[in-house]
Amino acid sequence: MRNEFFAAFENAGWPVLWLDAAGTILRANAAAVQRLGPGVSSGTARLATFWHPENTAPPETFLLQWTRAPIPTVTLRLRARGGQTLETTAHICSWTRDQQRFFLLQLPPTPPEPDTSSLQQRLQSVLQLTRTIALDFNNALTPILGRTSLLLSRLAPDDPLRPTLLEIEQAVAHAAELAHELGSFSHTTPEPETPPGGNLNDLIQRALAIVRSKPVQADIEWTFEPERRLYTVHFQEAKLLQAIVHLLDNAAEAITHQGRVLIRTRNLVLDQPARDRNVELAAGCHVCVEITDTGCGIPVDHLPRIFEPFFTTKRAQGHRGLGLAWVYGVVSGHGGGIVIASEPGRGTSVRLYLPARPVVARTAAPSDPILRGQGTVLVVDDDDRVRRTVEAVLKQFGYDVLTAPGGAEALALLSRNENRVDVALVDLVMPRMSGRDLIERIRRLRPTLPIIPTTGYVLPELEPQDRTPCLRKPFTAQDLLWRIKQALTIGPGQG
Repeated sequence: MRNEFFAAFENAGWPVLWLDAAGTILRANAAAVQRLGPGVSSGTARLATFWHPENTAPPETFLLQWTRAPIPTVTLRLRARGGQTLETTAHICSWTRDQQRFFLLQLPPTPPEPDTSSLQQRLQSVLQLTRTIALDFNNALTPILGRTSLLLSRLAPDDPLRPTLLEIEQAVAHAAELAHELGSFSHTTPEPETPPGGNLNDLIQRALAIVRSKPVQADIEWTFEPERRLYTVHFQEAKLLQAIVHLLDNAAEAITHQGRVLIRTRNLVLDQPARDRNVELAAGCHVCVEITDTGCGIPVDHLPRIFEPFFTTKRAQGHRGLGLAWVYGVVSGHGGGIVIASEPGRGTSVRLYLPARPVVARTAAPSDPILRGQGTVLVVDDDDRVRRTVEAVLKQFGYDVLTAPGGAEALALLSRNENRVDVALVDLVMPRMSGRDLIERIRRLRPTLPIIPTTGYVLPELEPQDRTPCLRKPFTAQDLLWRIKQALTIGPGQG
């Protein structure tokens, strides 16, 4: 056994030292001689000779501390031959013979830290590609959504083409949200977005038009009872529209033969916090949207799980169980809450609570006179499809338009037209001169000119002193016109 031990000792592929308690190296293997030098095998060499000053304690103290609190491995540095440093994760064991303590130090080299720079570079390349795809996708969707909403503004409410255009509008809005989520995945900073204020009654009317245009087997009576003086809610139009459409679809699917779906909106003012089942409502103003159907209802044992991702009772129809979980996320993201009450065989009631401002929300379709205006808008965007769409919408509603494909052309137009330009719409991501640089140069030329930044990226933070929120692509004609109106009314930095 002794011979086998010494054979293993000598043939180990890394340095091995046999020490006594005083730190004398009694024996060193060939790998130790090769790495530390021939002096290590003299039989009288001291560990201190090879001990690196960056270790936490002198060798004798280290061995004493290890004896009191032994640990299997410890990081050490030793002076190697040629002035080099051997950094090692030392494996230490100890034994006593004839009342003397001995130590065995195995000194395999510490493996180098894996080089993650290449992986990081590849990851950054993938993230940049993802951001670019989201940007290009949103740029491509902007003319589709803009021109669809422009066509809707020209059609009568009973025009047979209206349901088709509403379907297109919803599909584009859904695609835009997918692109936005893709961009969010690749963006490391939170999105500093404040959604614009609006009238939920208008959104519900659009959702109803979409749902009622779909073929259904049942005979459904749709009733909408809106609060006529509904408070203003700040919401992300595409997301909340999809959420309400999903809830209306659920209500319709719950009715097998004949039934009714009732939608109500109302203002709610609380002097103190209140509770509706699982939702805590803060004191203040809220808008409640209630959707009630006379369908089959939800089984009692399913109610506690309806907001769980991937839970569904309609797996056979291809449902993935993400719908209500997604709706819950959208409503929560708006600072609101959702309550579902149901009784099997009698129907379901869904209540959405959203924080509101006690200001009556203005109802305005894109064709309303209030969105018409006058003045000259400078539109700067490197995508000619976006420029043409924005120009068509603005001209339709009374504005003069100057367009530029880049920063240099925009500055030239601005210098030639002196004070004729009343507001500028500037894309933030452009080649050669970025939108940020262009905005800075415009500010120097025209400090009081209102500027609306727009982008297809996940919304980047503007400079801290610039309080103007971005207009996110793709946008509807209504979104664009409202922002132009706000900028002209309120002024620079406030639009």
